Amino acid sequence: MHDPQSALDYARQQRGEALEDLKEFLRIPSISTLPEHKPDLVRAATWVADALRGLGLKAVEVLPTAGHPVVYGEWLQAKDSAPTVLVYGHYDVQPVDPLNLWKSPPFEPAIRGEDLFARGASDMKGQIVAQLKAMEALVKTAGLPLNLKFMIEGEEEIGSPSLAAFIKQHRSKLSCDFCLNLDSGVLGPDIPSLTTALRGLAYFEIRIQGPAGDLHSGIFGGAVENPANVLARLIAGMHDQAGRVTLPGFYDQVRALTEGDRADLAELPQGDDWWMKQAATKALAGEAGFTATERATSRPTLDVNGLLSGFTGVGSKTVLPAKAMAKVSTRLVPDQRPEQVHESLLEYMRRSAPPTVDWEVDLLAAALPSVIDRSGAEVRTAAVALETVWGKPAVYKREGGTVPVVGMMQEALGIKSLMLGFGLPDDNLHAPNEKFHLPNFYRGIDTLIRFLAALPT
Repeated sequence: MHDPQSALDYARQQRGEALEDLKEFLRIPSISTLPEHKPDLVRAATWVADALRGLGLKAVEVLPTAGHPVVYGEWLQAKDSAPTVLVYGHYDVQPVDPLNLWKSPPFEPAIRGEDLFARGASDMKGQIVAQLKAMEALVKTAGLPLNLKFMIEGEEEIGSPSLAAFIKQHRSKLSCDFCLNLDSGVLGPDIPSLTTALRGLAYFEIRIQGPAGDLHSGIFGGAVENPANVLARLIAGMHDQAGRVTLPGFYDQVRALTEGDRADLAELPQGDDWWMKQAATKALAGEAGFTATERATSRPTLDVNGLLSGFTGVGSKTVLPAKAMAKVSTRLVPDQRPEQVHESLLEYMRRSAPPTVDWEVDLLAAALPSVIDRSGAEVRTAAVALETVWGKPAVYKREGGTVPVVGMMQEALGIKSLMLGFGLPDDNLHAPNEKFHLPNFYRGIDTLIRFLAALPT
């Protein structure tokens, strides 16, 4: 173990520079889902590559994919017996809509109180810069006692569609002992936390086709099947009265929570009041027999993410729509697989859709769920680092969201991922006024310094 004190001192002296670098990165509108921002994605990738070269990394490349490029770089100057850690992050961000709800321009970083507001501040440019500054502090002072590789992609916010092929193509280049995934957070400003599980994803588009074109509902209503009505019935039938998903075989592969799992989740400071406050809602709902924390982090779900049919403008138009569409996502838990859930949905549609309409289901995105062993050296080292910086023991949590690359690496490289990030639940990820709590930014740098210095070599 290296003594990290000189690196910690250096990082604290450089906090102003770290903040300015983050602001510069945040000014790049690297929105991956919008084609007009493709040049900005290249700018963001170039920014990351330049930052890695500035730290002395070798073999830094901006590598093409079928979509946006991946930035790769490596620091392989530690002794042969030292572990090799692959650092994962993403430089792309979500769209900013609705723009009128932002209190300051989304790509002009603004500090209000202790928070830095900008799109991508927490998800996840702030996390990337924290890692870069932690590495810089060690390289400039005590030295970096392990080998690092970086893989920073530009498509996470659209489901990482090009990454599986990239990982397969560059498997030998990406070989490592484990992945340090920065795309994570803590439960509160004063609650150091480690994520030990992530839910997976299967995301679908359901299309219902009725008549060849829209019809007058006064003339044809009651005689011709309405695709919007059909879709509404189908969606309503996807849950029973107890909140359970009714797709055939949906729960067949679900790994049950153990009593120990439930006890750990019960100890988290996430009671019903916490969930209602985070969601700004007056009541909670979901699968009977489970707490809100269990339902939101450790049980599978099915949710409608969007609906489209017929006339939706101002005023009235008596139309019987020809088609209807729904976007539906399922969050998966160990040991569910997206292809199995896809087949469950198809079987449900075969059983439930009436013969008066045609239908199609497309699987648009998929990711595997994951769990990491809490007894592993990397988890224990991270927990000590968090406790040392925050001054209190870290808690272990599960995330209800999905990080597709975790499952990809598990499948393609046979490695586990340590989720170590410093965002907050109220950072407005994917929403207007995204922020990063600056005390967490600086504590994140210190935590990463201690973690990298203390990993067993």
